[in-house]
Amino acid sequence: MPSTTSKNVLLVHAHPEPTSATRHLVQVAIHTLEAQGHTVTQSDLYGMGWKAVFDQDDFLTRANPERLAFIDESGHAYATGSQTPDVEREQAKLLAADAVILLFPLWWFGMPAIMKGWIDRVWAFGLAYGYQDAGNTYRYGEGGLAGKRAMLAVTVGGPAIDYEPRGINGPLEQLLFPITHGSLFFPGMQVLPTFAVYDAVRIDAGRMALIESSWQTRLQDLFDSAPIAFRTQNGGDYPDRHVLAEDVVPGLFGLDAHIKA
Repeated sequence: MPSTTSKNVLLVHAHPEPTSATRHLVQVAIHTLEAQGHTVTQSDLYGMGWKAVFDQDDFLTRANPERLAFIDESGHAYATGSQTPDVEREQAKLLAADAVILLFPLWWFGMPAIMKGWIDRVWAFGLAYGYQDAGNTYRYGEGGLAGKRAMLAVTVGGPAIDYEPRGINGPLEQLLFPITHGSLFFPGMQVLPTFAVYDAVRIDAGRMALIESSWQTRLQDLFDSAPIAFRTQNGGDYPDRHVLAEDVVPGLFGLDAHIKA
């Protein structure tokens, strides 16, 4: 049975067209989650006119005015409360959320630049990395965002066959690994399997009804379904916190080695 406890869910979405499949998924998500009693907060990145470029203007005061070192300045701004107001607002939404859903079209095998810029600017040193000023001690399963759930909802222009294990584009979950394993699992979030809509530019009413039903089912299980079984850094599989132990899936290399079978 889906969880009946009220939660806070943050929807971060990036598509400029209100009639797009991505924006339709957003509306279905709002209605479905609110019907379950959850509180839904949005970050409509195009609607907000979100500043995507992470640069010197993100630092209201500088730890070192002579040289722009992003890690140092990000940590200084986060620790001293001198981040820009837009970043602070988004971090407040993020920290209040029990689950974060990123909804976006797959553009050139990744997320739109405006959403990448949201992560670049909001994922501050001291929060999403460098947690507790302990270097890489708390990452991949631990960190400032531990305890939260995350999921991607991705609209894909091409057909599903292109993203099958031997498809010409490669498996979608592997293409999205830098986001699921990197941007989301790195700071400690539990990441659910991606919800994907293929052939998103050719959806008739009948198929849209099926998509809506499937999406509603996924959302109803948002707080109950099993996350992707990424291996945690501090769970024993990486004795030096860098490389898998020799007795862990010996002979298996690449992305799949970092997911428990």
